[in-house]
Amino acid sequence: MTEVLLFHHAQGLTPGVREFADTLHAAGHIVHTPDLFDGRTFASIEEGLAYIGGIGFDDMRERGVSIAATLPSDLVYAGFSFGVLPAQKLAQTRPGARGALLFYSCLPISGQWAFGPWPEGVPVQIHGMDNDPVFVGEGDINAAREIVAKARDAQLFLYAGNQHYFADSSLPSFDAEATELLTRRVLEFLDRV
Repeated sequence: MTEVLLFHHAQGLTPGVREFADTLHAAGHIVHTPDLFDGRTFASIEEGLAYIGGIGFDDMRERGVSIAATLPSDLVYAGFSFGVLPAQKLAQTRPGARGALLFYSCLPISGQWAFGPWPEGVPVQIHGMDNDPVFVGEGDINAAREIVAKARDAQLFLYAGNQHYFADSSLPSFDAEATELLTRRVLEFLDRV
């Protein structure tokens, strides 16, 4: 059994994010799904990003980071897109992390946006679609490749397609086949960390 802190994406804590968490829970893991938007969900990524921007990306990220203080330190930190911001920061900076699962996004480990190098002994999986205009088009894939090149236990999984939120069953971007493979890989990861 592994304990996971899972952060939602910019459309909020949608039924699809809850369903993904339920799948991990059904496999025997403890999954925390904090709602960083206080019950709000948004019809589009743009609406969600506008809400985050109104509060401030740094403030919203820190809202997620502060939630971890109420939980044990030996967690796997996971995030979908925007949720990667607090998840990756926690995985890289909070002592005791058991691993990280980064979906659709990835931050660099060097340069202006970095939290520092990837920590020794913290395994990570990064998942994205090979033609996702955000993950690929905005350069997150390059950050993912940097982690894979420098970290001892890091994997990048690319899925055929051009959707960003492909593992959220409640959204039109959902890809059942890719999500099935992603889920299998995630459960294998959780069973070994």
